[in-house]
Amino acid sequence: MSEKEMTLADRSRAYHCEPVPGKLKIVPSKPCATQQDLSLAYTPGVAVPCLEIKKNPADVWKYTNRPNAVGVVSDGTAVLGLGNIGPEAGMPVMEGKAVLFKIFADIDAIPLCLSHVHGKDGKTDADKLIEAVRTLEPSFGGINLEDIGAPACFKVEQTLKKLMGIPVFHDDQHGTAIISLAGILNALKIVGKKIEDCRFVMNGAGAAGIACAEYYISAGARRENFLLCDSKGVIQSDRTDLTPEKQRFARKTGCRTLADAMKGADVFMGVSVAKALTGDMVRSMAPGAVVFAMANPEPEIFPDEALAAGAAVVGTGRSDYPNQVNNVLGFPGIFRGALDVRAADINEAMKLAASHALAEIVCEKMPGKVREVLTRAYPADAKAGMFDGEIPLKNTLVIPKPFDPRVVPRVAKYVAMAAMKSGVAQIQIDDMDAYEAEVAARIGKVL
Repeated sequence: MSEKEMTLADRSRAYHCEPVPGKLKIVPSKPCATQQDLSLAYTPGVAVPCLEIKKNPADVWKYTNRPNAVGVVSDGTAVLGLGNIGPEAGMPVMEGKAVLFKIFADIDAIPLCLSHVHGKDGKTDADKLIEAVRTLEPSFGGINLEDIGAPACFKVEQTLKKLMGIPVFHDDQHGTAIISLAGILNALKIVGKKIEDCRFVMNGAGAAGIACAEYYISAGARRENFLLCDSKGVIQSDRTDLTPEKQRFARKTGCRTLADAMKGADVFMGVSVAKALTGDMVRSMAPGAVVFAMANPEPEIFPDEALAAGAAVVGTGRSDYPNQVNNVLGFPGIFRGALDVRAADINEAMKLAASHALAEIVCEKMPGKVREVLTRAYPADAKAGMFDGEIPLKNTLVIPKPFDPRVVPRVAKYVAMAAMKSGVAQIQIDDMDAYEAEVAARIGKVL
C-alpha cells in the first residue's frame, strides 16, 4: 500500500510498530565501551556512589538521574477521548507523553501504567493508586499523573502532594487551565476587559472543568461570577446530586440550561462535548465575547460559527485552528523549571507563573529568528499573516505556538523563579536570564 493510500489508522499502526515496537528507548549518558567503563558503570565501581548515598540520602540527586526523571503514571481510566480503556491500552499515550517531555524539555520520562489499583467496578480505587504511586518517590524527581478518572483524581493528587516530597502534577486538571488562562488574559486585553469583572460560563464539570474554574479564580476571577454546567444543566443550589467539588460552585440562580447561563456572559470555556454550544448562544453573550471550546476531536462550536455569531476571540483544542490550547505548551517547561530548582511541589504560584510566561510571549516583540522558525513550522499560518506585526498579539494569536523556541525556556524560568520565591525550591539560581539561555541551549533552541 502506498503512503497516499494509507489512512490515518494505517499510518498510526505502522508508526507504532515499525521498525521496532513503541516510541521510546533508553540510552546511556556516560560511555560504556571499555572494561574500565564497565567496572565504573556496574560492579565493583558502582558500590562507591551506593555507599555515599547510604551515608547521605540526599546524594541520590548527585549520583543518579533522579534530578531529571519524571514518572508518567496512569491507571488507564480516563484516556484522552477514549475513556476507561485500561492500563495496557493507555500505554501508547503515556509513551507519547514521555516523548514530548524529552523532545521539548530534555526530561527523561518513564511511562508507568498501573494495574491492581481499580475497584470491582473497574474505576480508580484512589487509596490503592495513592499507595502504589508513593512507593515510586526514590526513583523520580517528579510525578506526572495522567488520564485518571474523576472524582478519584482529585483525592489522588491532593493526597500525594501531601505525602510526597517531590512535585506531583495532574496534567489533565491543570494543563488546560494553565494554557487557557494565558489565552483568556490576552483575549481580554484585546477586548478591553479585566478578568475580575468578567462573567464566566464553564460547560463541563469534571476534573478539567473544576480545575479551570478554581484556577481562574486564583488568577483574579470572582467565584460569584461563575456558572458551571454539567450534563444535567446548571450547577445550582437546588440540586441534590452534586459532588463536593461541584458544590463549591452551586449558585442560587434561575438559570437551568446552558442557553440560560450564556446570556450576558463574557467568557465561555467548554471542556465537554461536541456541538454543545450554538451560534444563538454566542449571540446572547456580552459584546467582545471570548469562546474557548476545548472538546476533542470536535469542539463545542467550530471557530467559524462562533466568530460569525459575534465572538471576538475563539480558541479550541485543535491544531488546525488558531489559538490551540495544547498542553505541550505547559508541562515540559513547568517540569523543567521545577526539576532544576529541585522543587518539592508545583504550587499555585508556579502554575500562575507559567500562564503569565505564555501570555507574555505573544505580547512582546518577535525576534527575526523566532519568526523564521515559526514560518517554517507553520507555513499556512504565516501566509495568513498570523506572525505579522512588531508585536503579534491579535485575535488569531493569543497563545504562543508549541514550536515557538521561547516557550519552554521562558516557562521554566518563570516557574523556577516562583518556586524560589514561594519557598519550595531546594536549589537557588542567581542569574535567571542566564538560566533561560541555558535551557534553550539544552533543548537545542535559538532565542
